Amino acid sequence: MVLAGADSLRRNVDKVNGLNVFPVPDGDTGTNMNLTLTAGCEELKKKPSSHIGKAADALSKGLLMGARGNSGVILSQLFRGFAKHVHDLENVNVQQFAAALQQGVETAYKAVVKPVEGTILTVSKEAAKHATQYRRGGDLLDLMQEVLSKAKEALARTPEQLAVLKQVGVVDAGGQGLVCVYEGFVTALNGGLVQVDDDYATMDTRLDAVSLVPGMNLAKEVHAHLPAQAHLATEDIEFGYCTEFMLTIAPGKVKGLIFDEGTFRDQLSKLGDSLLVVADDELVKVHIHAEYPGEVMNQAMNYGALSRIKIENMRDQHSHILEDMTVGYEAPVSIAATEASAPSKPYGFVAVALGDGITDIFSSVGVDVVLSGGQTMNPSTEDIVNAVNRIDAETIYVLPNNSNIILAAQQAVELVDNKTLIVIPSKSIPQGLAAILAFQEKADAKANTEAMNESLRRVKSGQVTYAVRDTNMDGIDIKQGHFIGIQDGRIVSSQPSLMDACKKLLEEMIEESSEIVTILTGADAKEEETEELEAFIQAIYPEMEVELHPGGQPLYAYLFSVE
Repeated sequence: MVLAGADSLRRNVDKVNGLNVFPVPDGDTGTNMNLTLTAGCEELKKKPSSHIGKAADALSKGLLMGARGNSGVILSQLFRGFAKHVHDLENVNVQQFAAALQQGVETAYKAVVKPVEGTILTVSKEAAKHATQYRRGGDLLDLMQEVLSKAKEALARTPEQLAVLKQVGVVDAGGQGLVCVYEGFVTALNGGLVQVDDDYATMDTRLDAVSLVPGMNLAKEVHAHLPAQAHLATEDIEFGYCTEFMLTIAPGKVKGLIFDEGTFRDQLSKLGDSLLVVADDELVKVHIHAEYPGEVMNQAMNYGALSRIKIENMRDQHSHILEDMTVGYEAPVSIAATEASAPSKPYGFVAVALGDGITDIFSSVGVDVVLSGGQTMNPSTEDIVNAVNRIDAETIYVLPNNSNIILAAQQAVELVDNKTLIVIPSKSIPQGLAAILAFQEKADAKANTEAMNESLRRVKSGQVTYAVRDTNMDGIDIKQGHFIGIQDGRIVSSQPSLMDACKKLLEEMIEESSEIVTILTGADAKEEETEELEAFIQAIYPEMEVELHPGGQPLYAYLFSVE
């Protein structure tokens, strides 16, 4: 049943993606559900068992580890609750199966901070409720056919429960994905193919005139079937970053706190929407749409270590969707439009950074596109190419600002047409800032490239974070939880105190010839500690000029540059 359900979902990924509209236009509901269920199937294949409880446990574990997106996490919780109910059962009858579906629904609702009706939750709830009340037969095929029928009915009603679905003219994408899974279940039980009725899948989305964004109109004769995202404006997205990660809860206390799922969920609920928090033993799966992902991760790190971090800019995703929908539409060509097709400026810039303050700094000095990324979240080559293609300039400089991103940026050079792409191999935020400040508008590309590359050699970069495990590097004994100072990729200090680590790092970085120290404060930085650092520099190095800027970066309390 599970494998057939996964196959049914996989074959309908594009249809489900096309329906996605709630709560913000990620555009990847089908993809997320498919990847989630695929991960569960892989775990199930590793631990095959004729014991229903053991098989369900394996599936649940795989789903939790592979859960992506709102819909994927909810799907994982439906099966998690199911697995809990059948944990000790080698075989199940129809009543037990129905009760397991119901417990899955209850588990999923608990995982969502603010459950919204008219979604996959509603479809699963109404189907499970019907299953528990079904008394006419003892055959599982009969039961699942009833469950599928009720799920389709619930799905068809979702536009009446959720205004945005009715406005756009579609049913809920996550609910559609669940129906695809149930169709696969019935297929497996029936021993043959099931006729999929598309009548309930979408409402008529062909409009006489469809406004994509202000100023964009398709002619009446187009009558195009458009994805749901076409009916939303990018600026309507309140929380712009889809943020997901796994939290491994540390034993005992971290920073004086003990993990409590309810408290943790309440803390994160203040930082965004579409929040899902799923705790299982020592692991916690988090999904949230946030405007400041760093704040979310900083809060989570109070309880342990993060892994599998994924942050996606949903505004960029939505803009790309709108751009893709206009491909092939030929508007009347005017002389003015032809003249405007030439690049509007000679130079453009793409930089990679994480932290709202750092993003603002790069934007203020002329960077056109700032890609969200850093040490644990590297943008792909495709991300960089897409950013470059959005800039209307002849020559575009890319500042990776991390050694792990340089190669992807260099690969992008071969994929960009009609523009000159130059990668400045900056390995840190301070290097990237030094490079952009070395740029001269009136100089040619060759002179600017030489000046920007030379600027990288003049700046020293430092950063302070904390160690996640015991180790020994560069002759330094490092303890878990201690603060480590890193200069240009090399650990130079490990101290129990954040301030001691910062001071030791600065002592390593500052030389007699140094003139300027720049401090970028992270999301974790405290005002009194920052003031202590300034006082330390001014007392020990009275000739040094100190510049202080809010960086807002997660994980690293302070970034330093010395020139």
